[in-house]
Amino acid sequence: MKTENIIFDFGGVLVDWNPRYLYKDYFKEDSEMEYFLKNICTEEWNLEQDRGRALAEGTTLLQNKFPEYKSLIQLFYDKWEVMLKSDIPETVALIYQLKQKYKIYGLTNWSSETISIAYKRFDFFKEFNGIVVSGEEKIIKPDKEIFHLLLNRYHLNAEDTIFIDDNINNIETATEIGLYTIHFESTSQLEATLSSINVI
Repeated sequence: MKTENIIFDFGGVLVDWNPRYLYKDYFKEDSEMEYFLKNICTEEWNLEQDRGRALAEGTTLLQNKFPEYKSLIQLFYDKWEVMLKSDIPETVALIYQLKQKYKIYGLTNWSSETISIAYKRFDFFKEFNGIVVSGEEKIIKPDKEIFHLLLNRYHLNAEDTIFIDDNINNIETATEIGLYTIHFESTSQLEATLSSINVI
């Protein structure tokens, strides 16, 4: 295939973000923490902040719904940086390698209020030719609109572009609109796939 552009998801692919890095210090039992993350500070709730809802608004809504968890809910964004543990160095190394031949873009579900923390912490973001952040656009993956927004903004052809993400729903949408997709499972798996299609 002809490749000119590569689009990376961020969380789980380039950076290691997980609320458990924070909450493990606030629950005596893992089962209690898992209940909290499954039923209180859920992925669905966090996604609304990634969609553009203000962190303060999302926090207050949840605290009003679960007042018995008020202080623990408050921690989610007050100490959000603790959840952003590190980059994933093996995948980040690929960015520098691929940048020598291709244009590199980012497409991430991320709050507009916290993305600057990641930019400041990790230098590799400076290597990107363009980044689309869901919280800034008020659209989240897997909505087709955010994929088209990136392609149109940076004048990319879907058939010349690889999209890498660890979320299968995002992969399915990207495939539907004509991107060549790689469902990220590990850096070694990603390298093997890129090698098999002669990208590296």
